[in-house]
This record gives sequence, structure tokens and C-alpha cells, in this order.
Amino acid sequence: LDVESVSQTLKQKNILPSPLKFGFLGLGIMGSGIVKNLLNSGHSVIVWNRSPDKCRDFVKAGAEQGQTPSDVILAADITFSCVADPQAAKDMVFGNCGVLLETSSAKGYVEMTGIDAETSQDIAEAINAKGGRYLEAQVQGSKTQAEEGTLVILAAGDRSLFDDCQSCFKAMGKNSFYLGEVGNASKMNLVLQLMAGVTLAGLAEGMALADRAGLQQKDVLEVLELTSLACPTILEKGKAIIEGGFPTHLPLQHMQKDLKLSLYMGDQLEQPLPLTASTNELFKHAKRLGYGEHDASAVYIRARF
Repeated sequence: LDVESVSQTLKQKNILPSPLKFGFLGLGIMGSGIVKNLLNSGHSVIVWNRSPDKCRDFVKAGAEQGQTPSDVILAADITFSCVADPQAAKDMVFGNCGVLLETSSAKGYVEMTGIDAETSQDIAEAINAKGGRYLEAQVQGSKTQAEEGTLVILAAGDRSLFDDCQSCFKAMGKNSFYLGEVGNASKMNLVLQLMAGVTLAGLAEGMALADRAGLQQKDVLEVLELTSLACPTILEKGKAIIEGGFPTHLPLQHMQKDLKLSLYMGDQLEQPLPLTASTNELFKHAKRLGYGEHDASAVYIRARF
């Protein structure tokens, strides 16, 4: 990732950066693209990552580096976290040298990790108990959208914190929505991820059938492109299936994690999710076959069995 290259989208946004200082925990596939846009839009940022060498390029581009998550909280007014899953998000807050250590009434904490509503509520309670403000800000989009600054941000929790993050959200995305109380954004995100996962499984199964039936997959995609099924996800993932490289935009293991969390949500609400359950098994098997860190479109390998 070329941290100092400013995306066309960002140039057109004319962002007036907030004078506050922002922390960012986690420079993974999403976090790195987001921080790039925060820096390039003139925000003051202090970063932390589990493997510190990932911070190097960001420091060169003007970020500061914290030694621990609590150092970042101490130095920043508002800190974003974007890590792998609910457990990693909890470890960040409750763990050694974690977020809670330096949380006070002067601090805001924004959770961007894809998590379930319960985890988000647990984190919110802990932050609020120390006087801090909490916002969940779930993101729709993958690596490309994070780097371009075209994510869609679903936020819930402290309204004043949402307002204070507006210049950041503008740098990260094309839209940000405020959805009310903590948990609403996580739920909305899981509903959308469920739809994406089931759609992707259907695409993979169809492409596997086409191949087995002796049809050219590129012909299938060419025809599909002219129908009402044509949408960016299906076309991008369809191309990835044909090319067979599966470069990671949305890691398959993250998609499976979201399917698992949406099934858990369905269980609690006694909402049957038979398609999601089958789709989760497909993704789980693909992960077991070693494709967890590949793109979610690698579920095609499993569909070909």
C-alpha cells in the first residue's frame, strides 16, 4: 500500500480535518486503507499494530506510533479500533496495556471491528463505566473501498462522538449513518454480510455447475453482465473465480466469522436461517482446506467438489 498516494475520490472531497487527535488500533487489510485516508486528509493520527513493523510506512507519512493500545488512548482524544474479530476486539479493550487503562471522561472510543451486538454492548458498558464515550462504526466495503475512501459507515452509540468523527468518516467513506443505540449498527452489518455471503455462495455454485456442464465461465459472466443480476460484487468475484488467483479483498475467514455471528443472532431471535446455515458450512469447509486468508471468492474451490 502506497500510504502517501492520495486517491482521486479523496481529492474531490475537500475535507476540513478536525483539530482533535485520533488514535488507530489495527493496520490490517481495512485499517491500513482507512488510516491512509485519515493522514492524507490532514488528520493528526497515532497508530498501533500488533506487529509494529506495519507502522513504519504510516510513520513516514506523518503518523505517530504508540507502543501499546493504552499509550494510544492516552495520546489521542478519539481512538478507532479495527481488528480481526470479537475476541480480538475484547482483548484490545480488556487486555494487558489495553484501552480501559487510560479511558476517562475526556476520551472517545470507536469500534470498527465486525462484531456482534453483545460484544459491542460489553465494550460500551466498560468504556462508559470509566466515563468515556463509545460508538460502534461498522463498515461496508472491502480493501479497495477502504483504500479509495468509499466505505459505507454504520454507526450507533454516542451521538456527540458520531458528530466529532464526521471529518474522519468523510475521509473514510461516501456515507455515514447514525442508527441509534449500541448494537443497531452491528445488527445491520451482519444482515448485509449474510446477504453478501449467500450471494457469493450462489455465484460459486453456479460457476462450478457451468464448468462441469462444459460451458465457458467467461461466457456465463458476459451474459450475466447484461442481466439484472449484474452488480459489482458478482462481477468482481466472478472475475476472481475465472482468474483463479483469489487475491484478498475480503478474507474468507472474515466472511465466515460474519456468517457465524449472523447465525448466532438468528438463534437468539428464533429466526430460521437455513440458507445462511448451509452457506456457513461451505465457507467453514473452504477455511478448513486452507483458504481462510484468501479472498472470500475462494469458496469456489469448495463449491467445485
